[in-house]
Amino acid sequence: MHATIDHAVSTEAHATAVAAAAAHVNIAAYKFVTFDNIEQLRPQYQALCKELGLKGTILLTPEGINLFLSGPRAQIDRFLAWLRSDARFADIEVKESYSEEQSHKRMLVKIKQEIITMRMPLIKPELGRAPAVSPTTLKRWLDQGHDDAGKPVVMVDTRNAFEVDVGTFDNTIDYRIAKFTEFPAVIAANRAALADKTVVTFCTGGIRCEKAAIHMQEIGYDSVYQLEGGILKYFEEVGGAHYTGDCFVFDYRTALNPQLEPTVTVQCFACRAVVTPRQQLSPQYVYEISCPHCAPVAETE
Repeated sequence: MHATIDHAVSTEAHATAVAAAAAHVNIAAYKFVTFDNIEQLRPQYQALCKELGLKGTILLTPEGINLFLSGPRAQIDRFLAWLRSDARFADIEVKESYSEEQSHKRMLVKIKQEIITMRMPLIKPELGRAPAVSPTTLKRWLDQGHDDAGKPVVMVDTRNAFEVDVGTFDNTIDYRIAKFTEFPAVIAANRAALADKTVVTFCTGGIRCEKAAIHMQEIGYDSVYQLEGGILKYFEEVGGAHYTGDCFVFDYRTALNPQLEPTVTVQCFACRAVVTPRQQLSPQYVYEISCPHCAPVAETE
């Protein structure tokens, strides 16, 4: 018991030290909520982010907001105070990581139809979510091999195949989808195989697994949960237990380890494939020119 407490204290102390030393705070947040004045608000978001010197991407959609921002702590805090002054986002939850450089190279505020494209217009998470499981509860379930009712727990990755290849939960189900719009059909086709099991969907930060779990409920899955906050929240609260590898992220860092630190995994400049440290040792990996994924193609052209 004392060893566990000591480990938790040392982990928290390490995280505090990293946060204090880092030049930039990187935040990820989303919320599903009716957002009907996005055209009028977009210039305000653009102006404030420019004033604060923030970099990243904000998606404004009729179904809510999704944002990834990077900047010094004071400027991030000012942005969040402004955002939460809108009653619709007063309770928005934020995940943080830290870096010496800003995680994005430019600032974009976009208007889209969906926070994450699924093309299932009847899914409205703001009207009711699928049950969520916290990172600490999920770890306990995985430690014991079943949920609190004694049912086997199955992890279902809702991310794209190239993201899964960077890292995922142990013994997860990976349907090798190329885009999220493929998920509804593949999960419907495998419903019988997951009967009598508790299914936990997960993704990077919670958006895809939230939509996925709602869809699964609607097509008849009776025991499905979404991992609250996704992999990044799990790393923040639990670490890397029952997880192998890193977590792909959509910014210059490419991947974060369970300590939420950037890794040496990169993306190929030519083909955008993920290149692991081992693959970077290949003679086919030439910075900004080729990698083992695209070099054979490049050599024949």
